[in-house]
Amino acid sequence: MRGEPASPYRVEPLQDSHDRTAFHCGVPELDHYFRHQAGQDARRKVAAPFVLVDGSGAIVGYYTLSAYSVRVGELPEALAKKLPRYPLLPATLLGRLAISTERRGQNLGRLLLMDALYRSWKNTAEVASIGVVVEVLDDSARAFYQHHEFIPLPEHPTKLLIPMATIEKAFRVS
Repeated sequence: MRGEPASPYRVEPLQDSHDRTAFHCGVPELDHYFRHQAGQDARRKVAAPFVLVDGSGAIVGYYTLSAYSVRVGELPEALAKKLPRYPLLPATLLGRLAISTERRGQNLGRLLLMDALYRSWKNTAEVASIGVVVEVLDDSARAFYQHHEFIPLPEHPTKLLIPMATIEKAFRVS
């Protein structure tokens, strides 16, 4: 928007030139993945990692996106009724999302989530997806995603989904 200051952060695809060694979010699984596996997953096209960097180029957060599929029977009934009865439906997996411990409380998790949802929505012009799925590690993560309109998948208590129609409403310009 006009008149708003430029953000001191930018989101970009993970590159070999990014220094991942200093990143620490406090969740061992997420830290280990980012330092040791994210680059391999990107090269093998298993996941698309994106990093949030500050003005100095330091990584302050990251997330990953991947193709995913969900069984129609796993969806909440109200959503499933609106979709075709194919055995598997295409979705996007937000596999990981983490913010460095030093930058918590600055709404950077929301900034990364909105970037991931926007990329996922824009991608549906070329690759179909009924929504974005996350698997939460704890109650804090569950509360974060549910605050942003993700809904639980009834048969999988750790999985949540935000329908693409909800994402589209947030980003479509009238």
